[in-house]
Amino acid sequence: MKADIGLVGLAVMGENLVLNMESHGFTIAVYNRTVEKVDAFTSGRGAGKHIIGAHSPKELVAVLKKPRIVMIMVRAGSAVDDTIAQIAPLLEPGDIIVDGGNSNYQDTMRRLAELEGKGLLYVGTGVSGGEEGALNGPSLMPGGSEAAWPHIKPIFQAIAAKVDDGSPCCDWVGPGGAGHFVKMVHNGIEYGDMQLIAEVYHMMRDQLGMTPDEMADVFEAWNKGELDSYLVAITRDILRFKDEDGLPIVDKILDAAGQKGTGKWTGITALDFSVPVTLIVEAVFARCLSAMKDERVRAVKILGKPSGARFKGSRGAFIEDLGKALYAAKIISYAQGFMLLREAAAEYGWKLNYGSIALMWRGGCIIRSRFLGRIKEAFDAEPSLSNLVFAPFFAAQVLENESALRNVVGEAVASGIPVPALSSALEWFDGLRTERLPANLLQAQRDYFGAHTYERIDKPRGEFFHTNWTGHGGSTAASTYVV
Repeated sequence: MKADIGLVGLAVMGENLVLNMESHGFTIAVYNRTVEKVDAFTSGRGAGKHIIGAHSPKELVAVLKKPRIVMIMVRAGSAVDDTIAQIAPLLEPGDIIVDGGNSNYQDTMRRLAELEGKGLLYVGTGVSGGEEGALNGPSLMPGGSEAAWPHIKPIFQAIAAKVDDGSPCCDWVGPGGAGHFVKMVHNGIEYGDMQLIAEVYHMMRDQLGMTPDEMADVFEAWNKGELDSYLVAITRDILRFKDEDGLPIVDKILDAAGQKGTGKWTGITALDFSVPVTLIVEAVFARCLSAMKDERVRAVKILGKPSGARFKGSRGAFIEDLGKALYAAKIISYAQGFMLLREAAAEYGWKLNYGSIALMWRGGCIIRSRFLGRIKEAFDAEPSLSNLVFAPFFAAQVLENESALRNVVGEAVASGIPVPALSSALEWFDGLRTERLPANLLQAQRDYFGAHTYERIDKPRGEFFHTNWTGHGGSTAASTYVV
């Protein structure tokens, strides 16, 4: 018996992807560095199924149909390189290696060039949906060697999540590191979504004094409307969950968040490309601040707590504003993410289909939500759309909910409750709509101390000028460039 695909790495995601593939009629060969896991899996969850255990990379490759497809599900970084170093010498030109981990897209571009130089095909694919998605239907975002797509397409589109019309949440993204770049941006938006929800929860808990069950009722109601999404749904479930003593478990969880790097990479890439992905970056920094638990405890002893009073207005009206603020900020988070995708496409010459990407995110993935269909509609109507908030639907939605967002941020500031993501959304929106920002003063300062030059509003763009501000600085200017 020959296998349709081989998979290396039997952790949670790897195991569940194998079971998903097998349930769709494929035969899978599996290998893990710790070979005991192979035997445990094939005699446990994989017993009696079309799954072949291999105790070495050589055994794995030997049982694969040609062209051989080997999918790697190991920790991003050196572990991927080590696995490729073991597998690649055993393959022949035309065989395919697929990295399904959360690899940095630049690593994917490097590996692609190295492996294509040896005649192999390489795919870096985003896989989103966690354990449940891997087992029942993830969102898959493959990119790299396009010649590999016809061979992996039947497997990937079979196991992917499906939307209402049956379309799979998987399509070819583009060349190079496009697949992992799209997954990185997905994860950045995920960071933003989670932080926005956390800030709304914080306002409910500390400003409105709501119990977890009361908050769960609100999230349940929101999940039946425009905020319908996976993250809102699981927030409802988390708030309802009780510990063994009958008390809400959420109140017993330490307020120090972890992260694995994809949100950070989104922020770094945004800075490299000069794209103001402010909300996502604030979400990353919020996690960094949360991790400083000991320092925050010390700060309270030295500096005291914020002295803001609890909200005294209409609780029902304010909860409604919280939902509207969350919705507006969520739109802005997606707008920033798609800005970064567009800049990367221009930088690397990728022809990304933004509507298709939105469709891939509609099911299976962590950021799946109702309005992703609206994003697809926006890009279908205007493929060259430069900013999501310029689309008529989203422009109307943000403007309709702007006052609620402004009210929520104002109440948070007055009460001393930190809402970095919500406030960043508002600041970005206000900045985008400000035709004349104070950057003219920044340019004057840069020219004053460094002769960096400036452009004038009464001259064509691209002409640069220098002023001798002190009278003894001379007329020599620095070269003009923007990093």
